[in-house]
Amino acid sequence: MLKELRITNFTIIDALTVDFGTGLTILTGETGAGKSIIVDAIGLLLGSKASQDLIKTGKKEAQIEASFTLAVPGRHPLLEELSIDHEDGIVLRRSIAAQGKGRAYINDTTVSLQTLAAVGSSLIDIHGQHEHQGLLKKESHCSFLDAYGELGDEVSAFSALYRDAMQIKATMTDMKARIRERGQRIEFLRFQIGEIDAAGLKEGERAAIEEERSILLNLSRLKESSEAAYAGLYEAEGSALEKLAAVVERVREMSQIDAAAGELLAALESALPLVEDAALQLRRFKDRYDIDPGRLSELDERLELIKRLERKYGEGVEAIVAYRGSAASELRTLEHIDEQLEGLEQELAAKESALAAQAETLSKKRRAAAKRMESLVMQELRELGFRKAAFAVEVKTRETVTATGGDEVEFLFSANPGEPPRPLIKVASGGELSRIMLALKCIEIRNDAGTRGNGDTERPPRRRAAAAARHAEAESSPVTLIFDEVDAGIGGATAQHVGRRLKDLASDYQVFCITHLPQIAALADSHLRVEKLIKGEKTVVVASPVAGRERQNEIARMLSGSITEGSLKHAGELLGIDKEKSRAVE
Repeated sequence: MLKELRITNFTIIDALTVDFGTGLTILTGETGAGKSIIVDAIGLLLGSKASQDLIKTGKKEAQIEASFTLAVPGRHPLLEELSIDHEDGIVLRRSIAAQGKGRAYINDTTVSLQTLAAVGSSLIDIHGQHEHQGLLKKESHCSFLDAYGELGDEVSAFSALYRDAMQIKATMTDMKARIRERGQRIEFLRFQIGEIDAAGLKEGERAAIEEERSILLNLSRLKESSEAAYAGLYEAEGSALEKLAAVVERVREMSQIDAAAGELLAALESALPLVEDAALQLRRFKDRYDIDPGRLSELDERLELIKRLERKYGEGVEAIVAYRGSAASELRTLEHIDEQLEGLEQELAAKESALAAQAETLSKKRRAAAKRMESLVMQELRELGFRKAAFAVEVKTRETVTATGGDEVEFLFSANPGEPPRPLIKVASGGELSRIMLALKCIEIRNDAGTRGNGDTERPPRRRAAAAARHAEAESSPVTLIFDEVDAGIGGATAQHVGRRLKDLASDYQVFCITHLPQIAALADSHLRVEKLIKGEKTVVVASPVAGRERQNEIARMLSGSITEGSLKHAGELLGIDKEKSRAVE
C-alpha cells in the first residue's frame, strides 16, 4: 500500500508531501491545479521517461519518493532476489539532475532504472485519462483479448515463427532474382577470379616493388657513393684500412716497450676485422647497383598491374586476395543455388505448415477466451449502469496470417435494446468508451489477482494456477490502482455507477482516482483537494485532506462551480448528510 508520496522541485511543485490511506482515495481540484502532475511523478517511479524540463525552474535536481507498506513485511519476491532489506517497508526514490544522469534507489540502495520500474510496477498500476482512446483502434482489440486470455507466450512463439518464415521468403526472393542473372554473374565472377589468380600476387609485394623501384630511380647516385666509399675504405692507395693497419703496427711497437699500451693495441686490432667486413659489404652494394636498366620497366609494369587490381578489388594485396575469396564463395553458391532454393522451399513449406497449425490453435484459444470475456465484460457493464447493453468479441479468420496470427478481432457494442451490436469504433460515445475501458480494466485487474470468483471458475486449470501464483505475490505486495480521469465524458447516474464500481475495487485494492465528478468524489474513503496557490512570487501546489463541512463545500464547488445553498444541499444529499447539517455558510 502506498503510504506517503514526497515530490520536490518537480515541474511547478516546489515541495509536496501527500499521505494516503486505504480504500478509495479521491483527488479533486480545478483544471490545471496539478492533479495529473502528481500522477506523472508517480509514473517516474514506474520507469517513465524523464527530462531536465521536468525540473522546477532554477533548481538543480527534482526528486520523487514513495513509501509503501507490505501486508507481509519483508516478503517482496524481487527485493528478496536482490537481497535488499525491506522488513520496514519499501521506499522508492528517483532523482532527475539538471546536469549529469539521474539516479534511482530502493531503500537507499542504488539500483538501475529497469529495477526501479520492475519493483514500482509490481506495487502500482496506473490507468491514464486517455487510455480509452486505444479502443478506437481496431488493431488494439486483439491485444486486449490476448492479454485477457493470457495468450502472450503463444503469440510470441507464433510471431517468432512468422518472422523466420518471412526471412526465408525474403532469401528465396533474392535467390530467384540472382538465378535470373546467374549466367552473366557466374561468367563475371570467373573472369574476376581468373584475373586475380593470373596476377600471382604475393603478400607484401607492392612494398618490395616500390622499394626496389626507388633504388633504380637513384641508381647513378647510389653507384657513385658506394664506389667512392669502397675506394676510400679499402681499394685506393692510402685507404682507411691501410692507414689503420699502419697505426696498429705502431701501437704494437709501443706495447713492446710500454705494457700499458697493450689495451689500446687490443682495441685497434679488434677494429681491423670490422673495417674489413664493412669493406666487403660496400663491395656487395657496389656490385648490386650494376643492375640491368630494363628492370625498372618490369617493375613499373608490375606496379601498374597491382594498382589496377586495387582500384577494382580493394586497396592492398591482402584486400584483393580477400575479394577473391568472397567471389569464389559467391560463385560456389550460384553454381549450387538450385539445390539451395529447393532446400529453402522445403523449409518454408514446413514453417507454413507449422504456422497454419499454430494459427488454428491460437484461434481456438482466442474464440474460447472471447466467450469468457464477453460474459465478464457484460457483468462489469451492468455494474457500470449498462442494464440493456450488448457487448461481443468478434473473431474472424483472415485470408492470410500476420505476425499475430490468422485472426481479426473486433469489439462490438450496442447501448440500446433491440439494436444488434455493431463495431465499437463506430457507435460508442466518449462516455461509453470510458466505461467499457473501465470494465476491461476491472477484468484485467481481477484476472491478474485471481480473485474474480465466478469468472475464475471459467478459467482453464493452467490459468487458474497462474492466477493463484500471482495472487500469492499480491498478498505480499498489494497493488495500488490509480485511475486518472477514466470517468471522462460521463455524468449523472452513469457517474454514480462508475463510482460504485471504483468503490467495489477499493474493497480489495488501494484505489486512487482523479475526477471532476461529484458523484464519484462523494464515495471516497479519503478525499484530497489539490490546489495551485500563489505565495509571493512563487507558485505552490498543495494537496490537503478535506472532511466534514470542508468536503461538502468541495463537492458543492464541483457541482456548480461555486458554493451556493442549492449546491450545498445537493452535496449534502450525495454525501448522505442530514438536511439540517447541510446548511453552511459559504
